[in-house]
Amino acid sequence: MTSPLLMIEDDARLAQMVVDYLGQSGFDVTHAADGEQGLEHLQVMLPELVILDLMMPGIDGLEVCRRIRALPGDAARVPVIMLTAKGDPMDRIIGLEMGADDYLPKPFEPRELLARIRAVLRRRGEPGQASTTRSTPVLRFGSLEIDRDARTVQVGGVACELTSYQFDLLVALAERAGRVLTRDQIMEAVRGRELEAFDRSIDVHIGRIRNAIEADSKDPKRILTVRGVGYVFAKQQD
Repeated sequence: MTSPLLMIEDDARLAQMVVDYLGQSGFDVTHAADGEQGLEHLQVMLPELVILDLMMPGIDGLEVCRRIRALPGDAARVPVIMLTAKGDPMDRIIGLEMGADDYLPKPFEPRELLARIRAVLRRRGEPGQASTTRSTPVLRFGSLEIDRDARTVQVGGVACELTSYQFDLLVALAERAGRVLTRDQIMEAVRGRELEAFDRSIDVHIGRIRNAIEADSKDPKRILTVRGVGYVFAKQQD
Protein backbone atom coordinates (compact mmCIF):
# COMPACT_ATOMS: atom_id res chain seq x y z
CA MET A 1 0.00 0.00 0.00
CA THR A 2 1.51 3.33 -1.09
CA SER A 3 1.40 6.40 1.11
CA PRO A 4 0.10 9.60 -0.57
CA LEU A 5 2.31 12.66 -0.20
CA LEU A 6 1.99 16.14 -1.68
CA MET A 7 5.01 18.13 -2.89
CA ILE A 8 4.51 21.86 -3.51
CA GLU A 9 7.58 22.96 -5.45
CA ASP A 10 8.11 25.27 -8.43
CA ASP A 11 11.37 23.56 -9.53
CA ALA A 12 10.01 20.90 -11.89
CA ARG A 13 13.34 19.07 -12.22
CA LEU A 14 13.80 18.77 -8.46
CA ALA A 15 10.17 17.73 -8.01
CA GLN A 16 10.49 14.95 -10.59
CA MET A 17 13.63 13.67 -8.92
CA VAL A 18 11.87 13.54 -5.56
CA VAL A 19 8.73 11.95 -7.04
CA ASP A 20 10.83 9.19 -8.67
CA TYR A 21 13.02 8.57 -5.63
CA LEU A 22 10.19 8.46 -3.09
CA GLY A 23 8.13 6.35 -5.47
CA GLN A 24 10.77 3.63 -5.21
CA SER A 25 10.31 3.71 -1.43
CA GLY A 26 6.55 3.18 -1.43
CA PHE A 27 5.29 6.76 -1.56
CA ASP A 28 2.82 8.10 -4.13
CA VAL A 29 3.83 11.75 -4.53
CA THR A 30 1.54 14.30 -6.17
CA HIS A 31 3.35 17.40 -7.44
CA ALA A 32 1.87 20.91 -7.39
CA ALA A 33 3.86 23.67 -9.11
CA ASP A 34 2.68 26.56 -6.92
CA GLY A 35 0.99 27.36 -3.65
CA GLU A 36 -2.55 27.86 -4.93
CA GLN A 37 -2.48 24.56 -6.80
CA GLY A 38 -0.99 22.85 -3.78
CA LEU A 39 -3.76 24.05 -1.47
CA GLU A 40 -6.37 22.79 -3.92
CA HIS A 41 -4.72 19.36 -4.13
CA LEU A 42 -4.38 19.14 -0.35
CA GLN A 43 -8.08 19.58 0.32
CA VAL A 44 -9.03 17.01 -2.31
CA MET A 45 -6.49 14.25 -1.57
CA LEU A 46 -5.69 14.90 2.13
CA PRO A 47 -2.09 13.58 1.96
CA GLU A 48 -0.25 12.03 4.87
CA LEU A 49 2.47 14.68 4.59
CA VAL A 50 3.31 17.84 2.63
CA ILE A 51 6.77 18.68 1.30
CA LEU A 52 6.65 22.46 0.92
CA ASP A 53 9.14 24.77 -0.80
CA LEU A 54 9.69 28.10 0.95
CA MET A 55 10.57 30.28 -2.05
CA MET A 56 7.90 30.15 -4.75
CA PRO A 57 6.28 32.67 -7.08
CA GLY A 58 2.87 33.93 -6.03
CA ILE A 59 2.17 32.89 -2.46
CA ASP A 60 5.33 31.62 -0.78
CA GLY A 61 5.75 28.57 1.43
CA LEU A 62 5.26 30.48 4.67
CA GLU A 63 1.87 31.73 3.54
CA VAL A 64 0.91 28.28 2.26
CA CYS A 65 1.85 26.77 5.63
CA ARG A 66 -0.19 29.43 7.44
CA ARG A 67 -3.22 28.68 5.25
CA ILE A 68 -2.85 24.92 5.81
CA ARG A 69 -2.92 25.41 9.57
CA ALA A 70 -6.04 27.58 9.20
CA LEU A 71 -7.98 24.89 7.28
CA PRO A 72 -10.84 23.05 9.02
CA GLY A 73 -10.59 19.50 10.31
CA ASP A 74 -7.82 17.00 9.60
CA ALA A 75 -6.35 19.06 6.74
CA ALA A 76 -5.00 21.58 9.27
CA ARG A 77 -3.02 18.87 11.06
CA VAL A 78 -1.21 17.35 8.08
CA PRO A 79 2.56 17.26 8.81
CA VAL A 80 4.66 19.73 6.80
CA ILE A 81 8.36 19.46 5.94
CA MET A 82 9.61 22.80 4.62
CA LEU A 83 12.35 23.09 2.00
CA THR A 84 14.38 26.22 1.33
CA ALA A 85 17.45 27.29 -0.60
CA LYS A 86 18.27 29.78 2.13
CA GLY A 87 20.64 28.93 4.93
CA ASP A 88 19.56 31.72 7.27
CA PRO A 89 18.46 30.20 10.63
CA MET A 90 15.76 32.88 10.82
CA ASP A 91 13.96 31.27 7.86
CA ARG A 92 13.87 28.00 9.76
CA ILE A 93 12.55 29.67 12.88
CA ILE A 94 9.83 31.55 10.98
CA GLY A 95 8.81 28.34 9.21
CA LEU A 96 8.49 26.50 12.51
CA GLU A 97 6.51 29.37 13.99
CA MET A 98 4.12 29.15 11.03
CA GLY A 99 3.49 25.51 11.90
CA ALA A 100 6.02 23.45 9.92
CA ASP A 101 6.96 20.13 11.56
CA ASP A 102 10.47 19.90 10.14
CA TYR A 103 12.90 21.86 8.00
CA LEU A 104 15.40 20.77 5.33
CA PRO A 105 17.75 23.22 3.53
CA LYS A 106 18.56 22.87 -0.16
CA PRO A 107 20.53 21.26 -1.63
CA PHE A 108 19.67 18.05 0.17
CA GLU A 109 20.29 14.34 -0.24
CA PRO A 110 17.10 12.47 -1.20
CA ARG A 111 17.98 9.89 1.45
CA GLU A 112 17.85 12.56 4.16
CA LEU A 113 14.45 13.75 2.95
CA LEU A 114 13.24 10.14 3.02
CA ALA A 115 14.59 9.70 6.56
CA ARG A 116 12.84 12.85 7.75
CA ILE A 117 9.55 11.84 6.10
CA ARG A 118 9.68 8.44 7.76
CA ALA A 119 10.54 10.00 11.13
CA VAL A 120 7.57 12.40 10.93
CA LEU A 121 5.17 9.65 9.83
CA ARG A 122 6.47 7.33 12.53
CA ARG A 123 5.74 9.97 15.16
CA ARG A 124 2.26 10.39 13.74
CA GLY A 125 1.66 6.65 13.26
CA GLU A 126 2.03 5.11 9.81
CA PRO A 127 -0.97 3.30 8.27
CA GLY A 128 -0.93 -0.34 9.23
CA GLN A 129 1.67 0.20 11.92
CA ALA A 130 0.77 -1.42 15.24
CA SER A 131 0.22 1.21 17.86
CA THR A 132 2.05 1.01 21.15
CA THR A 133 -0.18 -0.45 23.83
CA ARG A 134 -0.72 1.92 26.72
CA SER A 135 -2.72 1.25 29.87
CA THR A 136 -3.66 4.90 30.09
CA PRO A 137 -3.83 6.56 26.66
CA VAL A 138 -5.18 9.80 28.19
CA LEU A 139 -2.86 11.96 30.28
CA ARG A 140 -4.55 14.43 32.63
CA PHE A 141 -2.92 17.30 34.48
CA GLY A 142 -5.55 19.51 36.07
CA SER A 143 -7.70 20.91 33.24
CA LEU A 144 -5.18 19.73 30.61
CA GLU A 145 -6.09 16.49 28.83
CA ILE A 146 -3.80 14.77 26.31
CA ASP A 147 -5.32 11.85 24.40
CA ARG A 148 -2.41 9.94 22.89
CA ASP A 149 -4.59 7.62 20.81
CA ALA A 150 -6.85 10.32 19.36
CA ARG A 151 -3.87 12.74 19.21
CA THR A 152 -5.92 15.57 20.69
CA VAL A 153 -5.21 18.12 23.41
CA GLN A 154 -7.84 19.99 25.42
CA VAL A 155 -7.69 22.56 28.19
CA GLY A 156 -10.93 22.87 30.11
CA GLY A 157 -12.74 21.02 27.34
CA VAL A 158 -11.50 23.42 24.65
CA ALA A 159 -9.42 21.88 21.83
CA CYS A 160 -5.86 23.13 21.35
CA GLU A 161 -4.37 23.24 17.85
CA LEU A 162 -0.88 21.72 17.64
CA THR A 163 1.17 20.38 14.74
CA SER A 164 2.05 16.69 14.66
CA TYR A 165 5.57 17.42 15.90
CA GLN A 166 4.34 19.72 18.67
CA PHE A 167 1.87 17.09 19.86
CA ASP A 168 4.65 14.51 20.12
CA LEU A 169 6.86 17.01 21.87
CA LEU A 170 4.13 17.71 24.42
CA VAL A 171 3.56 13.98 25.00
CA ALA A 172 7.31 13.40 25.47
CA LEU A 173 7.38 16.10 28.15
CA ALA A 174 4.13 14.98 29.83
CA GLU A 175 5.21 11.33 30.00
CA ARG A 176 8.30 12.54 31.89
CA ALA A 177 6.48 15.01 34.15
CA GLY A 178 8.66 16.28 36.98
CA ARG A 179 11.92 15.42 35.19
CA VAL A 180 14.18 18.18 33.92
CA LEU A 181 15.06 17.42 30.30
CA THR A 182 17.81 18.96 28.20
CA ARG A 183 17.08 19.95 24.62
CA ASP A 184 19.09 16.95 23.40
CA GLN A 185 17.03 14.59 25.58
CA ILE A 186 13.79 16.11 24.28
CA MET A 187 14.98 15.81 20.67
CA GLU A 188 15.95 12.17 21.22
CA ALA A 189 12.62 11.36 22.87
CA VAL A 190 10.59 12.89 20.04
CA ARG A 191 12.59 11.86 17.01
CA GLY A 192 13.58 8.43 18.23
CA ARG A 193 16.63 8.67 15.96
CA GLU A 194 19.64 10.92 15.61
CA LEU A 195 19.14 13.63 13.00
CA GLU A 196 20.57 17.10 12.85
CA ALA A 197 19.24 19.00 15.86
CA PHE A 198 18.84 22.71 16.33
CA ASP A 199 18.42 23.85 19.94
CA ARG A 200 16.56 26.96 18.81
CA SER A 201 13.97 24.82 17.00
CA ILE A 202 12.95 23.18 20.28
CA ASP A 203 12.53 26.63 21.86
CA VAL A 204 10.28 27.73 19.01
CA HIS A 205 8.08 24.64 19.33
CA ILE A 206 7.87 25.03 23.12
CA GLY A 207 6.72 28.61 22.60
CA ARG A 208 3.98 27.44 20.23
CA ILE A 209 2.84 24.77 22.69
CA ARG A 210 2.73 27.30 25.51
CA ASN A 211 0.59 29.60 23.39
CA ALA A 212 -1.87 26.73 22.99
CA ILE A 213 -2.03 25.28 26.51
CA GLU A 214 -1.00 28.02 28.95
CA ALA A 215 -3.37 30.63 30.36
CA ASP A 216 -0.49 33.10 30.02
CA SER A 217 2.36 31.96 27.77
CA LYS A 218 4.63 34.65 29.25
CA ASP A 219 4.09 33.23 32.75
CA PRO A 220 3.89 29.47 32.06
CA LYS A 221 2.71 27.04 34.74
CA ARG A 222 2.69 23.79 32.75
CA ILE A 223 6.02 23.79 30.86
CA LEU A 224 8.71 25.48 32.91
CA THR A 225 12.12 26.68 31.75
CA VAL A 226 15.13 25.54 33.77
CA ARG A 227 17.74 28.11 32.82
CA GLY A 228 20.95 26.67 31.47
CA VAL A 229 19.48 23.17 31.31
CA GLY A 230 16.19 22.80 29.45
CA TYR A 231 12.53 22.28 30.38
CA VAL A 232 10.38 20.46 32.92
CA PHE A 233 6.68 19.55 32.64
CA ALA A 234 4.92 20.34 35.94
CA LYS A 235 3.32 17.36 37.68
CA GLN A 236 0.85 19.51 39.62
CA GLN A 237 -1.33 21.75 37.47
CA ASP A 238 -4.62 23.61 37.74
